[in-house]
Amino acid sequence: MAKGLNILYCTSEVMPYSKTGGLADVSNSLPQELNAAGHAVRIITPKYGSLDERRLRIYEIKRLTNIEVPIGDKIAICNIKSSFIVSPKGKVQVFLIENEEYFGKSSPYVDEKTGKDYPDNDERFIFFNRAVVQVLGLLGWQPDVIHCNDWQTGLIPAYIKTIYAKDPLLQNVKSIFTIHNIAFQGLFPYSSFLKSGLPENIYNEEGVEYYDKFSMLKTGLVYSDAITTVSENYAKEIATTHEYGMGFEGLLKKRKKDLYGILNGVDYTVWNPERDSIIPFRYTSKELPLKREDKKALCKHFDLEYNAETPVIGIISRLSDQKGFDIIQKAMPELMKEDVYFVLLGSGDKTFQKFFEGVKKKFPKKVGVHFGFSEELAHLIEAGSDMFLMPSKYEPCGLNQMYSLKYGTIPIVRATGGLADTITEYKNGKGNGFVFEKYDAAELMKTIKRALKLFTNREEWIKLIRIAMACDYSWEISAKKYVDLYRSIMKKG
Repeated sequence: MAKGLNILYCTSEVMPYSKTGGLADVSNSLPQELNAAGHAVRIITPKYGSLDERRLRIYEIKRLTNIEVPIGDKIAICNIKSSFIVSPKGKVQVFLIENEEYFGKSSPYVDEKTGKDYPDNDERFIFFNRAVVQVLGLLGWQPDVIHCNDWQTGLIPAYIKTIYAKDPLLQNVKSIFTIHNIAFQGLFPYSSFLKSGLPENIYNEEGVEYYDKFSMLKTGLVYSDAITTVSENYAKEIATTHEYGMGFEGLLKKRKKDLYGILNGVDYTVWNPERDSIIPFRYTSKELPLKREDKKALCKHFDLEYNAETPVIGIISRLSDQKGFDIIQKAMPELMKEDVYFVLLGSGDKTFQKFFEGVKKKFPKKVGVHFGFSEELAHLIEAGSDMFLMPSKYEPCGLNQMYSLKYGTIPIVRATGGLADTITEYKNGKGNGFVFEKYDAAELMKTIKRALKLFTNREEWIKLIRIAMACDYSWEISAKKYVDLYRSIMKKG
């Protein structure tokens, strides 16, 4: 049997310590799956805001305090705290990097008052990247692979191959860089590059410079030993077209042999109606009347009158063009003519927020909205809705469509990225959802109408629900692909 690997998983957010999106879920569940498969995994992440250290069991490590980290011509102080993610799959150690100046605010990237990125995001994440590399020697544990995620960890592979290249602890360490969304590129001025301490000779087109800016995403893409993204289809899309590659398609084409699409999985210990402790009624595919009880609870939450014959369409999403809200907005007048309820949980673009406030005001008996995030409401929407809407312009992976399948809440999606990899049109007893290709409000509406029509055929709809609930997108398969990739890059020497 092959020896287990030592894997350091670097991420800017991880449940239950921080969350703005799917990265936090992935950063929690993939390390657990790798750990359960016999590998030694440690997670390292910033400690944001004033977490309840007692509830989360976060402890100080006395020998890991007052570590000096250079940022440009100043020194920042780093403390490392320890915690554990404990689940039925075992426990994974989490190291939390603490610095009040950089991470004292509770929101990871954006000032909640202004809705804009923190002006010192460059220093905050230069500090995080450099602190990760500097504390490795103090942890008394040597990773075989460092797994980095998104631009917020993009400097780590470069540090390993440049200014820390002669560090005996790092000489045989390999790095993997995962793109969760290529739209977020970590772009900063040249002055930010100077704060990184990286050698001047890599600030060029072949290195970390991107159209006169310093790109932390590009740094990760150039210096990692392998690049992954979160679905097979998205890997193809970002390496072939400017629309999806957003300026990085040339670099990704060049590194094609090192680019892998590995679909994110679902943690079914959390997202499973059979054991979900958050929803009012648990159910299996053989107990679908209980799903109706969750639908009643969802309608009650949004003050909508329950009707078994009126389908509920749910959305849980960031409010942005990427997620298809511009075409939802255009389709909304026609959708409101249908016998349907529409419920939304999300936050983001204030223009869309204002729009949906208006829709709710105009159709109070048909529409429910909640701006912000609520884990409890997210679970209730998954369990209580009949359909789940994800008409994304692009979608690296998407998790909610996979959660929805398990809850028997039928996805209506656009065929892009991970949505195309997981959802196929239901026809003649095969397929698990409703799909359209052209990014267009009329196409979206046609597809919703196909779903609404099938909903009236109770027997056929129940058949579709059972097919959806039988789909398996657990982490086991994806985790094995990551391990195979880790081993293959280690062999390259």
